[in-house]
Amino acid sequence: MKPELTPSNLQKQLTMVEKSALLAKTIRGLSIDGVEAAKSGHPGLPLGMADVTSILWNEYMKFNPTNPNWFDRDRFVLSAGHGSMLIYSTLHLMGFDLPLSEIKNFRQLGSQTAGHPEYGHTVGVETTTGPLGQGISNAVGMAMAEASLTGRFNSDAHSVINHYTYVIASDGDLQEGIAHEACALAGHHQLGKLIVLYDDNHISIDGDTAVSFTEDVLKRYKAYGWHTLRIDGHDGKSIRAAIELAQAHTTQPTIIACRTTIGFGSPNKAGKASSHGSPLGAEECILTKNNLSIPLEPLFYIPEAIEGIRAEVVAKGKEAEAAWEDVWAQYAEANAAQAKALSDLIAGKFMGELEGVTLTFGEGKMATRAASGKVLASLVPELPALIGGSADLTGSNKTLVKGMGGFQANNRTGRYIYYGVREHGMAAIMNGMALHGGILPYSGTFFVFTDYMRPSLRMAALMGIQVIHVLTHDSIGLGEDGPTHQPVEHLASLRAMPNMVIIRPMDANETSIAWEAALRNTSGPTGLVLTRQKVATYNREAIGMASARNLLKGGYVLLEDEGFDTILIASGSEVELIVQAKEALNAQGKKVRLVSMPSTDLFDQQTADYREAVLPRAITNKVVIEAGASIAWYKYVGLDGKILGIDSFGASAPYKQLYAHFGLTVEAVVAAALA
Repeated sequence: MKPELTPSNLQKQLTMVEKSALLAKTIRGLSIDGVEAAKSGHPGLPLGMADVTSILWNEYMKFNPTNPNWFDRDRFVLSAGHGSMLIYSTLHLMGFDLPLSEIKNFRQLGSQTAGHPEYGHTVGVETTTGPLGQGISNAVGMAMAEASLTGRFNSDAHSVINHYTYVIASDGDLQEGIAHEACALAGHHQLGKLIVLYDDNHISIDGDTAVSFTEDVLKRYKAYGWHTLRIDGHDGKSIRAAIELAQAHTTQPTIIACRTTIGFGSPNKAGKASSHGSPLGAEECILTKNNLSIPLEPLFYIPEAIEGIRAEVVAKGKEAEAAWEDVWAQYAEANAAQAKALSDLIAGKFMGELEGVTLTFGEGKMATRAASGKVLASLVPELPALIGGSADLTGSNKTLVKGMGGFQANNRTGRYIYYGVREHGMAAIMNGMALHGGILPYSGTFFVFTDYMRPSLRMAALMGIQVIHVLTHDSIGLGEDGPTHQPVEHLASLRAMPNMVIIRPMDANETSIAWEAALRNTSGPTGLVLTRQKVATYNREAIGMASARNLLKGGYVLLEDEGFDTILIASGSEVELIVQAKEALNAQGKKVRLVSMPSTDLFDQQTADYREAVLPRAITNKVVIEAGASIAWYKYVGLDGKILGIDSFGASAPYKQLYAHFGLTVEAVVAAALA
């Protein structure tokens, strides 16, 4: 009768080295079978990086499979998300709630094992990866979040935030421009607890990387300010030594170039591009398993000893979390206020005691970017979750609040990040900070530069994570800088993105409520699209205008005449034009309803009855004016509606001349309404 496999007697049967080797072999077998069963996938990376992964997870990483969201766990990012069977196999073997049936169901509809790892879809997956460069850039944000919380909350006696961020990255990740942006900033900030394991296999889809990628990667990273190492990625002693050196080197992030063979073990496809993105094929699977001493039957073979290894990993994880709980208890006793604040951040209670944003503005003229800055000045001291930044446009974006302090290597308590001219890196880093938890990041840049940010905005929307982007200089109103900086098509483009909320407030008071909407939008990114030029702030009560709080509904009746037969609709700075147009139309006997539509995204979330009440179908004379592409508005006014927009690029001139040039005037609105 075989003895029961438990952590204690397993230790007597297998050394740690043998356990990791067995895990690596099992990862390879599961990856071969998963990809082959799906007839789709990327077997090359899991075969090549199984040795590194098994040693990292089994011997060095801190995590608890029974509580995957334990806050002080180490973070792991498979930036090379195409090799998803690597992380799925590892999570299953480490004891996470990812059953073997899901491994067998790889890439099938409804499975937990999608083609690329998805945050919130698969337990243990820290971020959605696939678009190369995103994962490693998210990891920079995770490491920055850890450093920030460490600096702001740890005490001399108690280290309650203390974990590493590990990344497996590919040649493709390091070629993408976004990785340059993020990793350069990581070096500047000396993020010593960020460790990148670079799968240096010299192969990409087009073949040997020598056809396009011949730089010395480690010299480049050394120039960024990183600690660099180079090892044989199949040699256990080298892997262990490198990880230990990286962990001990706390003044710089570390990149370890792991020289591996893609498709390791495959007699005919190892080291070749053919193993990157296609199943090995039935015959090659047999040859590879024989070569690696993996049984051919059953498919998805897991050795009996794995059960004991898994039990040991789970026990170790529980012990690590229990030890942390003891430290936390001591910390909370000695630092009650700090512990309460940190506990709220960990729980995602970012709004604190605020029920709403109460800052209001009196009658006058003010750019909405300036109003946003004033709202932030009231929020930042009250909401410790907020950490801001700008891509070298701080003064223009109005994103810095006095007293925040700059986050730097010598000031981890600072709450403002100077990203430099790195819009794409900024957005991906923010995603990583949000994914880490404990932080609500906001950014600042010109609206036009969402062109550079779009892949990261899309990933935030796909993952459903809360980040806030302050996007100023919203259209032709920025004037003389010309069409290169005038984002006429961007509103329509970002409104088309699922799960992203775009808000273009009409005035200072709508801007205040727009910030409240952003703070309440916990299930995706929010973009606040703001003016450079001053716009009117109305005494709403005096003239019978509806409250700016109606912005929370996306679109609302701003002002109306009884018995109206015309509806004028606008967002942002153009609302001022329809207010003036109503006065002109009233003088000619027309009865008008005005609709402020700061966010079509929020409006679409309202009930059909509400939307019909605001924009009744029976009223066919609807006119929209917006300094942007017209295509997004047909949904709201139909083919019979009149849309005054800009369906060309802008021009360089003072902004008032541009509004006249493009027909965005009170006179044009009146003419359209009367036509």
